[in-house]
Amino acid sequence: MKIKKRYILFSGILILFGVSAVTAQEKPEKLKREADKYIAEAQESLAENDFASAEASYRKAISKDPSNLNAKYNMGNLYYTKEKSLNAEQRLKEAAEIGTTKEEKHRIFHNLGNSYMQQENYQEAVNAFKEALRNDPTDEETRYNLALAKKMLEKEKQDQDQNKDQNKQDDEKKDENKDQQDKDKKDGEGGEDDKQDQKPQDEGENEKDKKEGDQNEDKQKDKGDEKKENEGKGDKEKQQQPKPAQGQLSPQQIQSLLEAMNNEEKKVQDKINAEKAKGVKVKSEKDW
Repeated sequence: MKIKKRYILFSGILILFGVSAVTAQEKPEKLKREADKYIAEAQESLAENDFASAEASYRKAISKDPSNLNAKYNMGNLYYTKEKSLNAEQRLKEAAEIGTTKEEKHRIFHNLGNSYMQQENYQEAVNAFKEALRNDPTDEETRYNLALAKKMLEKEKQDQDQNKDQNKQDDEKKDENKDQQDKDKKDGEGGEDDKQDQKPQDEGENEKDKKEGDQNEDKQKDKGDEKKENEGKGDKEKQQQPKPAQGQLSPQQIQSLLEAMNNEEKKVQDKINAEKAKGVKVKSEKDW
Protein backbone atom coordinates (compact mmCIF):
# COMPACT_ATOMS: atom_id res chain seq x y z
CA MET A 1 0.00 0.00 0.00
CA LYS A 2 1.30 3.42 -0.96
CA ILE A 3 0.29 6.81 0.33
CA LYS A 4 -1.42 9.01 -2.17
CA LYS A 5 0.57 12.15 -2.75
CA ARG A 6 -0.66 15.59 -3.54
CA TYR A 7 1.72 18.28 -4.72
CA ILE A 8 -0.70 21.02 -5.71
CA LEU A 9 1.17 24.29 -5.72
CA PHE A 10 -0.41 27.62 -4.98
CA SER A 11 0.25 29.92 -7.91
CA GLY A 12 1.23 33.49 -7.62
CA ILE A 13 -2.39 34.48 -8.42
CA LEU A 14 -3.96 34.36 -4.97
CA ILE A 15 -7.53 34.63 -6.24
CA LEU A 16 -7.23 31.12 -7.82
CA PHE A 17 -7.18 29.44 -4.35
CA GLY A 18 -9.24 31.93 -2.48
CA VAL A 19 -6.38 33.46 -0.54
CA SER A 20 -6.65 37.00 -1.83
CA ALA A 21 -6.50 38.46 1.66
CA VAL A 22 -3.28 36.89 3.03
CA THR A 23 -2.68 39.79 5.37
CA ALA A 24 -1.83 41.93 2.37
CA GLN A 25 -3.46 44.84 4.08
CA GLU A 26 -0.81 44.71 6.80
CA LYS A 27 2.09 44.66 4.32
CA PRO A 28 3.15 47.24 1.82
CA GLU A 29 1.99 46.40 -1.65
CA LYS A 30 5.56 46.63 -2.86
CA LEU A 31 6.79 43.76 -0.59
CA LYS A 32 3.84 41.65 -1.65
CA ARG A 33 4.62 42.10 -5.32
CA GLU A 34 8.28 41.27 -4.72
CA ALA A 35 7.36 38.08 -2.83
CA ASP A 36 5.01 36.99 -5.63
CA LYS A 37 7.81 37.64 -8.11
CA TYR A 38 10.19 35.30 -6.24
CA ILE A 39 7.45 32.63 -6.09
CA ALA A 40 7.08 32.81 -9.85
CA GLU A 41 10.85 32.48 -10.29
CA ALA A 42 10.85 29.40 -8.01
CA GLN A 43 8.16 27.75 -10.12
CA GLU A 44 10.16 28.42 -13.28
CA SER A 45 13.24 26.83 -11.65
CA LEU A 46 11.19 23.77 -10.68
CA ALA A 47 10.02 23.43 -14.26
CA GLU A 48 13.70 23.15 -15.19
CA ASN A 49 14.39 20.72 -12.25
CA ASP A 50 16.64 23.36 -10.68
CA PHE A 51 16.01 22.58 -7.01
CA ALA A 52 18.69 24.87 -5.59
CA SER A 53 17.41 27.93 -7.47
CA ALA A 54 13.79 27.14 -6.56
CA GLU A 55 14.68 26.81 -2.88
CA ALA A 56 16.59 30.10 -2.95
CA SER A 57 13.66 31.92 -4.60
CA TYR A 58 11.18 30.61 -2.02
CA ARG A 59 13.47 31.75 0.79
CA LYS A 60 13.60 35.24 -0.73
CA ALA A 61 9.82 35.31 -1.00
CA ILE A 62 9.39 34.32 2.66
CA SER A 63 12.00 36.89 3.66
CA LYS A 64 10.06 39.62 1.86
CA ASP A 65 6.65 38.45 3.15
CA PRO A 66 6.81 36.00 6.12
CA SER A 67 3.01 35.70 6.06
CA ASN A 68 2.95 34.54 2.46
CA LEU A 69 1.05 31.24 2.50
CA ASN A 70 2.00 30.32 -1.09
CA ALA A 71 5.76 30.52 -0.41
CA LYS A 72 5.68 28.35 2.73
CA TYR A 73 3.23 25.77 1.39
CA ASN A 74 5.02 25.36 -1.95
CA MET A 75 8.43 25.26 -0.27
CA GLY A 76 7.14 22.51 2.06
CA ASN A 77 6.00 20.47 -0.94
CA LEU A 78 9.39 21.05 -2.59
CA TYR A 79 11.23 19.58 0.38
CA TYR A 80 8.83 16.62 0.48
CA THR A 81 9.53 15.70 -3.14
CA LYS A 82 13.27 15.73 -2.32
CA GLU A 83 12.64 13.50 0.74
CA LYS A 84 13.70 16.25 3.11
CA SER A 85 10.76 15.45 5.34
CA LEU A 86 11.92 17.41 8.39
CA ASN A 87 12.25 20.59 6.34
CA ALA A 88 8.89 19.86 4.71
CA GLU A 89 7.29 19.40 8.13
CA GLN A 90 8.63 22.75 9.33
CA ARG A 91 7.38 24.75 6.32
CA LEU A 92 3.97 23.03 6.20
CA LYS A 93 3.42 23.70 9.91
CA GLU A 94 4.21 27.37 9.26
CA ALA A 95 1.73 27.33 6.42
CA ALA A 96 -0.94 25.71 8.62
CA GLU A 97 -0.57 28.54 11.14
CA ILE A 98 -1.49 31.18 8.57
CA GLY A 99 -4.02 29.17 6.53
CA THR A 100 -7.53 30.54 6.85
CA THR A 101 -9.93 28.55 4.68
CA LYS A 102 -10.94 24.92 5.06
CA GLU A 103 -9.60 24.16 1.60
CA GLU A 104 -6.18 25.60 2.51
CA LYS A 105 -6.06 23.71 5.79
CA HIS A 106 -7.18 20.47 4.14
CA ARG A 107 -4.41 20.58 1.54
CA ILE A 108 -1.76 21.62 4.10
CA PHE A 109 -2.60 18.88 6.63
CA HIS A 110 -2.89 16.26 3.88
CA ASN A 111 0.67 16.97 2.76
CA LEU A 112 1.86 17.33 6.36
CA GLY A 113 0.52 13.82 7.01
CA ASN A 114 2.52 12.58 4.02
CA SER A 115 5.71 14.15 5.42
CA TYR A 116 5.12 12.30 8.71
CA MET A 117 4.62 9.03 6.83
CA GLN A 118 7.95 9.65 5.12
CA GLN A 119 9.54 9.93 8.58
CA GLU A 120 7.69 6.77 9.74
CA ASN A 121 6.09 8.89 12.44
CA TYR A 122 2.75 7.14 12.11
CA GLN A 123 1.04 8.63 15.15
CA GLU A 124 1.58 12.20 13.93
CA ALA A 125 0.55 11.14 10.42
CA VAL A 126 -2.77 9.83 11.79
CA ASN A 127 -3.34 13.14 13.59
CA ALA A 128 -2.55 15.18 10.46
CA PHE A 129 -4.82 13.13 8.18
CA LYS A 130 -7.66 13.39 10.70
CA GLU A 131 -7.25 17.15 10.72
CA ALA A 132 -7.32 17.18 6.92
CA LEU A 133 -10.58 15.19 6.91
CA ARG A 134 -12.13 17.58 9.41
CA ASN A 135 -11.69 20.30 6.83
CA ASP A 136 -12.84 18.10 3.90
CA PRO A 137 -14.56 14.83 4.91
CA THR A 138 -15.22 13.96 1.25
CA ASP A 139 -11.57 13.51 0.21
CA GLU A 140 -11.06 9.78 -0.37
CA GLU A 141 -7.32 10.14 -0.86
CA THR A 142 -6.93 11.55 2.64
CA ARG A 143 -9.21 8.81 4.03
CA TYR A 144 -7.09 6.15 2.30
CA ASN A 145 -3.86 7.63 3.72
CA LEU A 146 -5.42 7.77 7.18
CA ALA A 147 -6.30 4.05 7.03
CA LEU A 148 -2.77 3.23 5.90
CA ALA A 149 -1.23 5.32 8.71
CA LYS A 150 -3.44 3.55 11.29
CA LYS A 151 -2.41 0.16 9.94
CA MET A 152 1.29 1.05 10.09
CA LEU A 153 0.86 2.43 13.61
CA GLU A 154 -0.83 -0.78 14.77
CA LYS A 155 1.94 -2.87 13.24
CA GLU A 156 4.54 -0.68 14.93
CA LYS A 157 2.91 -1.20 18.33
CA GLN A 158 2.72 -4.94 17.76
CA ASP A 159 6.41 -5.02 16.87
CA GLN A 160 7.23 -2.99 19.98
CA ASP A 161 5.18 -5.33 22.18
CA GLN A 162 6.82 -8.34 20.56
CA ASN A 163 10.26 -6.86 21.09
CA LYS A 164 9.33 -6.02 24.67
CA ASP A 165 8.19 -9.61 25.30
CA GLN A 166 11.32 -10.93 23.63
CA ASN A 167 13.51 -8.68 25.74
CA LYS A 168 11.63 -9.82 28.83
CA GLN A 169 12.16 -13.46 27.89
CA ASP A 170 15.83 -12.77 27.23
CA ASP A 171 16.17 -11.09 30.62
CA GLU A 172 14.42 -14.00 32.34
CA LYS A 173 16.66 -16.44 30.51
CA LYS A 174 19.73 -14.47 31.59
CA ASP A 175 18.48 -14.53 35.18
CA GLU A 176 17.90 -18.29 34.98
CA ASN A 177 21.36 -18.83 33.54
CA LYS A 178 22.86 -16.65 36.25
CA ASP A 179 20.98 -18.54 38.96
CA GLN A 180 22.14 -21.85 37.49
CA GLN A 181 25.71 -20.61 37.32
CA ASP A 182 25.52 -19.45 40.93
CA LYS A 183 24.08 -22.83 41.93
CA ASP A 184 26.76 -24.71 40.02
CA LYS A 185 29.41 -22.52 41.60
CA LYS A 186 27.97 -23.11 45.05
CA ASP A 187 27.76 -26.86 44.43
CA GLY A 188 31.34 -26.78 43.23
CA GLU A 189 32.45 -25.01 46.38
CA GLY A 190 30.49 -27.55 48.45
CA GLY A 191 32.26 -30.38 46.62
CA GLU A 192 35.60 -28.89 47.56
CA ASP A 193 34.45 -28.73 51.19
CA ASP A 194 33.44 -32.38 51.07
CA LYS A 195 36.83 -33.25 49.70
CA GLN A 196 38.46 -31.26 52.46
CA ASP A 197 36.26 -32.99 55.05
CA GLN A 198 37.27 -36.35 53.70
CA LYS A 199 40.90 -35.40 53.39
CA PRO A 200 41.83 -35.65 57.12
CA GLN A 201 40.33 -39.13 57.31
CA ASP A 202 42.14 -40.25 54.20
CA GLU A 203 45.31 -38.64 55.40
CA GLY A 204 44.83 -40.29 58.80
CA GLU A 205 44.49 -43.69 57.24
CA ASN A 206 47.46 -43.02 55.04
CA GLU A 207 49.39 -41.81 58.07
CA LYS A 208 48.48 -44.99 59.96
CA ASP A 209 49.55 -47.18 57.07
CA LYS A 210 52.69 -45.15 56.71
CA LYS A 211 53.43 -45.49 60.43
CA GLU A 212 52.93 -49.26 60.36
CA GLY A 213 55.12 -49.44 57.28
CA ASP A 214 57.77 -47.39 59.03
CA GLN A 215 57.59 -49.69 62.08
CA ASN A 216 58.00 -52.78 59.90
CA GLU A 217 60.79 -51.07 58.10
CA ASP A 218 62.42 -50.22 61.43
CA LYS A 219 62.08 -53.84 62.56
CA GLN A 220 63.63 -55.10 59.37
CA LYS A 221 66.30 -52.52 59.73
CA ASP A 222 66.94 -53.58 63.35
CA LYS A 223 67.22 -57.21 62.30
CA GLY A 224 69.55 -56.30 59.53
CA ASP A 225 71.59 -54.16 61.88
CA GLU A 226 71.69 -56.98 64.47
CA LYS A 227 72.75 -59.50 61.89
CA LYS A 228 75.30 -57.13 60.57
CA GLU A 229 76.47 -56.43 64.11
CA ASN A 230 76.84 -60.16 64.88
CA GLU A 231 78.66 -60.69 61.66
CA GLY A 232 80.79 -57.74 62.44
CA LYS A 233 81.35 -59.02 65.97
CA GLY A 234 82.53 -62.40 64.62
CA ASP A 235 84.76 -60.67 62.21
CA LYS A 236 85.98 -58.47 65.00
CA GLU A 237 86.68 -61.48 67.25
CA LYS A 238 88.53 -63.13 64.42
CA GLN A 239 90.44 -59.94 63.91
CA GLN A 240 91.17 -59.72 67.68
CA GLN A 241 92.65 -63.30 67.85
CA PRO A 242 96.53 -63.05 67.84
CA LYS A 243 98.35 -64.66 65.04
CA PRO A 244 100.85 -67.41 66.23
CA ALA A 245 104.49 -66.67 65.94
CA GLN A 246 106.42 -68.56 63.29
CA GLY A 247 107.31 -72.07 64.54
CA GLN A 248 104.66 -72.05 67.34
CA LEU A 249 101.26 -73.76 67.54
CA SER A 250 98.28 -71.58 67.48
CA PRO A 251 95.69 -71.86 70.27
CA GLN A 252 93.37 -73.65 67.87
CA GLN A 253 96.03 -76.17 67.01
CA ILE A 254 96.77 -76.73 70.70
CA GLN A 255 93.09 -77.22 71.42
CA SER A 256 92.77 -79.71 68.61
CA LEU A 257 95.81 -81.59 69.83
CA LEU A 258 94.45 -81.79 73.37
CA GLU A 259 91.16 -83.07 72.12
CA ALA A 260 92.96 -85.70 70.07
CA MET A 261 95.02 -86.77 73.08
CA ASN A 262 91.91 -87.03 75.20
CA ASN A 263 90.33 -89.19 72.60
CA GLU A 264 93.34 -91.49 72.45
CA GLU A 265 93.43 -91.70 76.22
CA LYS A 266 89.82 -92.60 76.28
CA LYS A 267 90.42 -95.31 73.73
CA VAL A 268 93.30 -96.73 75.83
CA GLN A 269 91.18 -96.67 78.95
CA ASP A 270 88.41 -98.40 77.17
CA LYS A 271 90.83 -101.04 75.95
CA ILE A 272 92.21 -101.61 79.49
CA ASN A 273 88.78 -101.93 80.85
CA ALA A 274 88.02 -104.46 78.21
CA GLU A 275 91.18 -106.49 78.93
CA LYS A 276 90.42 -106.47 82.62
CA ALA A 277 87.14 -107.88 81.88
CA LYS A 278 88.91 -110.66 79.97
CA GLY A 279 91.77 -111.05 82.54
CA VAL A 280 94.59 -110.08 80.18
CA LYS A 281 97.25 -107.54 81.11
CA VAL A 282 97.92 -104.65 78.89
CA LYS A 283 100.53 -102.00 78.83
CA SER A 284 99.61 -98.75 80.47
CA GLU A 285 101.94 -96.65 78.49
CA LYS A 286 100.54 -93.94 76.33
CA ASP A 287 100.93 -93.88 72.71
CA TRP A 288 102.31 -90.40 72.91
